[in-house]
Amino acid sequence: YLDNNIKLLLNRKVVEIDRVKRRVIAEDGSEAEYDRLLIATGSTPFILPIPGNTLDGVIGYRDIADTQAMINTAKTHKHAVVIGGGLLGLEAANGLKLRGMDVTVVHLGEWLLERQLDKTSGQLLQTALENRGLKFRLSEQTQALHDAGNGRVGSVQFKNGDIIPADLVVMAAGIRPNTELAEKSGIPCNRGILVNDTMQTYDPRIYAIGECASHRGTAYGLVAPLFEQAKVCANHLAQLGFATYKGSVTSTKLKVTGIDLFSAGDFMGGEGTETITLSDPIGGVYKKLVIKDDVLVGACLYGDTADGGWYFRQIRENHAISEIRDHLMFGENALGDVGHQGQDKAMSMADSAEVCGCNGVCKGTIVKAIQEHGLFSVDDVKKHTKAASSCGSCAGLVEQILINTVGGAADVKPKSEKAICGCSDLNHGQIRQAIRDQHLLTIAGTMSYLNWRTPNGCATCRPALNYYLISTWPGEAQDDPQSRLINERAHANIQKDGTYSVVPRMWGGVTNPAELRRIADVADKYNVPMVKVTGGQRIDLLGIKKQDLPGVWKDLDMPSGHAYGKSIRTVKTCVGSEFCRFGTQNSTQ
Repeated sequence: YLDNNIKLLLNRKVVEIDRVKRRVIAEDGSEAEYDRLLIATGSTPFILPIPGNTLDGVIGYRDIADTQAMINTAKTHKHAVVIGGGLLGLEAANGLKLRGMDVTVVHLGEWLLERQLDKTSGQLLQTALENRGLKFRLSEQTQALHDAGNGRVGSVQFKNGDIIPADLVVMAAGIRPNTELAEKSGIPCNRGILVNDTMQTYDPRIYAIGECASHRGTAYGLVAPLFEQAKVCANHLAQLGFATYKGSVTSTKLKVTGIDLFSAGDFMGGEGTETITLSDPIGGVYKKLVIKDDVLVGACLYGDTADGGWYFRQIRENHAISEIRDHLMFGENALGDVGHQGQDKAMSMADSAEVCGCNGVCKGTIVKAIQEHGLFSVDDVKKHTKAASSCGSCAGLVEQILINTVGGAADVKPKSEKAICGCSDLNHGQIRQAIRDQHLLTIAGTMSYLNWRTPNGCATCRPALNYYLISTWPGEAQDDPQSRLINERAHANIQKDGTYSVVPRMWGGVTNPAELRRIADVADKYNVPMVKVTGGQRIDLLGIKKQDLPGVWKDLDMPSGHAYGKSIRTVKTCVGSEFCRFGTQNSTQ
């Protein structure tokens, strides 16, 4: 504040705005005059107005004090109830479960995260969380909280009369904008302080931004829209007067380790929209794209969120997608040169393109910081811009921008020396060494021994750990099928269009009429669009739908697993000494 010539007054609660004399009055009687006034009073957690809501053990989930209270309670108590199945509620529930509590999530909606997910993805999420031990009561209304007899909450009663034990009740049922000061001053409010596209209230000298503001009927509870609102408001407070705020296209990610979900824009769809979906309930993958007037307007991803940032940019940039529609479902990597002429992702981004959604940092801000402050590492960029300092999902893109800006001077670690993921500072070599030296046999045991930051790992480290364990200690290590890569889970090679290829094993390229007949029959029966002889002397059946894979395996009755691993590649053979006049070894048996 001092560096930017801002006068900061702490512990001064403003209780009145005198709009006639243009001054604010604090609780201690001190006053401050204004030419323009900005209200950014935020919000408070919504506490259900039910009997027992003031008992000990009933808390909101808003700040570090609430978090510490939950941690302390988990050490001495058993039963927790989280009211609210939104983002905060699920993150709190998962944290309490990891600390040993028996956790029940109570949600008024029909499915979890109904504002961020559609019903299908919400049900997939519920299944994943139930597998972790969480319990759910959906479409349930809480009626009262009962005293355990010592002034502390002891149970929760529902509208249908059911009662469940609760030593801790976490209210995560939304927020309530702090509008009391504005209302007292005669400024119109309706679920927030009403503002126009320049963030002005009905009093043109008074502005409001953030969770306390209601713009076009929406009060945003995320940080990214606040940054956008602040930029527009600052533009007008500085008397430039040309910026307008039209609302924010928001995106959502759940911060529960090992569960990947992403949603953005109008993912529910409606009149005049088209929907493209890809559903793989067994594999835990679901994708839904919503298109309107040849423009991508919404995306909902569960299980495979690698292209979430790219979809979000497509939604925000509002470009026609006709040229890439056939490949849209399969993400940016499926495009080849279509739509971006093969340019490097970071190079092709405009300076105004957002890189870090958590902290509202655009590419231009990062490039400027690199050039002005002489930054050469991603950590330096984090310190100066906050980009990649929250969830870390944009760290790779920040690294690309850094390399493009300073070239070979960038302090970028070789891939082999980089940490496996954000769950640990150890690289792949160090992890494999520990597995060998300590005779580690399970994913959970490895994470515990190596002090993993997140007890369940993530989609990056779990497949790697599973592979390292079973390859280091075959027959001893505990295999986790759900931690395998997609090709290993599906027992087939996934292709760019979402179909699969099956490659039956042929030892040394040797087959027989019966196997060839079965291959031909399978190709006919399942309408396989392409049959190709591979460079490894095998026959590849390409374009098989996932739901047909079990039938294909059964009808072929041939092993095929070695075609899908990233192990030793093709070994070619001749006919060997059995037939060749110049053969030196038997290569076909």
